[in-house]
Amino acid sequence: MIKKTIKNTLCSLLFLTPMISSAEMLAMVNYESKPNQTPRKEGIAIIDVDPESPKFGKIVNDLPLPPDAVAHHIFYNKDLSKAYVTALGNGALRVINMKRKPFQIEDINVPECNVGEDMSFTADKKTWYLTCMGSSNVIVGDAQTDNVKKVISANEKDTFIRYPHGIGLNEDIDRIIVTSTVRASDLGDAGETVTVIEATSGKVLSTHKLADKPGSAPVEAVFLPHANPPLAYVNTMFEGKLWTGSWKTDKKDFDFKAVYDFSEIGQGVPLEIYFNQEHDKLFITTANPGALNVFDISESTTKPKFLKSIPTAGGAHHVVFSPDEKYAFVQNSFLNLPNMDDGSITVIDLEKMEKKASIDTLKNLGFKPNCILMLPKWHTDDAH
Repeated sequence: MIKKTIKNTLCSLLFLTPMISSAEMLAMVNYESKPNQTPRKEGIAIIDVDPESPKFGKIVNDLPLPPDAVAHHIFYNKDLSKAYVTALGNGALRVINMKRKPFQIEDINVPECNVGEDMSFTADKKTWYLTCMGSSNVIVGDAQTDNVKKVISANEKDTFIRYPHGIGLNEDIDRIIVTSTVRASDLGDAGETVTVIEATSGKVLSTHKLADKPGSAPVEAVFLPHANPPLAYVNTMFEGKLWTGSWKTDKKDFDFKAVYDFSEIGQGVPLEIYFNQEHDKLFITTANPGALNVFDISESTTKPKFLKSIPTAGGAHHVVFSPDEKYAFVQNSFLNLPNMDDGSITVIDLEKMEKKASIDTLKNLGFKPNCILMLPKWHTDDAH
């Protein structure tokens, strides 16, 4: 009987061992050298971010990028078959076929785009939209061929579309919201408006001022998935506030209101906007001094209830979540700016609402991460 028990126990352990050793959770992190560092290097590192994995923090693959690309953000199309990499420098847009191994990065020719920023994708997988902060236009692309279909450009009348950065798409109401942020060359001439565009036609419909004082620099615009009526959240980077854009069916337009001031909690430079899978919590990064801020929107989406500010490190920017939402991973570096360029990835325990660990792999190599995105197997974000 004892021998049988021991045998069964050993079999159980042998059965569990492969499961334990194979634990992993992979994220793509694009990185670059520090300013004035030579030779300059850029790339996309695939890192195991699972705190329970024996390879936690290790780089399992490294994809090279041109040293002058200044790769910025990474976005998936709707079926996660492609990852698009925007860039502030040489070549505004690149793409990775996620179905093909090994991964390869290919250039997309977008001559009308200078300083590629944010992207949105249609549900039918036919169209993508790309903001170009340096050339002040929005590119409409064919999501199958990645050819340019249309250019929505600023003109003398529509000067409010200058320096477009953030972009939110809501196909239910055929609307795009684009933020007017800052001049790409020196972060000057800050905007203070958002532009509303009819998505299917590209027609500019209205402009809205989001500022209590000049130069608020609206930066990100993200729609809350499945909200009825539609609702968008917008951060003003320099003014440090969160705004809501509520859809008014009778007017066929948005009503924008400031709903939170981050200076109340000693935070500044709010950047990215995320939601949990239930869409009842709102997460916003602030780059200075660096934190992940958590809001409850279960009772009111237009009046977010502040829950906690969890310190990360200077330059808190993009965030990804483990599929079980036990952890959040915050990439800490914003444009290599002083005091906002820590270079680490903070692991946050969302159950305890506190920092668990820091992934310093790239930081210790002298690199700065610019964005983080889970590989498709672990990706759960439906808002971007």
